[in-house]
Amino acid sequence: MAKLIYAAITSLDLYDDDVDGSFECAAPDEQVHAFVNEQERSVGTHLLGRGMYEVLKVWDTFGSDPGDDPVIREFASIWDASDKVVYSTTLEKVETRRTHLERAFDPAAVRAMADAAERDVSIGGPTLAAAALRAGIVDGVDLYLNPVVVGGGTPALPDDVRFGLELHATERFDNGVVLLRYTIDRG
Repeated sequence: MAKLIYAAITSLDLYDDDVDGSFECAAPDEQVHAFVNEQERSVGTHLLGRGMYEVLKVWDTFGSDPGDDPVIREFASIWDASDKVVYSTTLEKVETRRTHLERAFDPAAVRAMADAAERDVSIGGPTLAAAALRAGIVDGVDLYLNPVVVGGGTPALPDDVRFGLELHATERFDNGVVLLRYTIDRG
């Protein structure tokens, strides 16, 4: 059975972006990017809110030049091979391959999708992930903590839910980034 995973690359104070909406402080270096690529191989479907879709849709063409860095080309290939579902009430249409637009986030339908999937389902973006966390349907949380404090922005985790986590794995990278991989404690 596939898992429903929320992965976020954040500042140490758990912001997805800073007060100006920039996420440059969390841009992965080559080592982190290569590790993320390996993790993404298990994902068959990406669930995205509009904001995250707008950021990630560049991968439909980015990384397609043979002169691009190999880690970039690899992620583009992985991204291209996955299905994407965008949840938005305001987006008129999706512009990328293998992408479907949904007008409403239905937690029961998402849980059923993950339960029926052969490969993991990933939730991208803190707003959509917050809805899934509130609904209690997420199986795991992967936090890539960058060694920077930005003091504000979009929180990676919602402040109005409570759940236990069990540390499943850690990984430390040369640039100071630390991955904390948790499973949701449903007990």
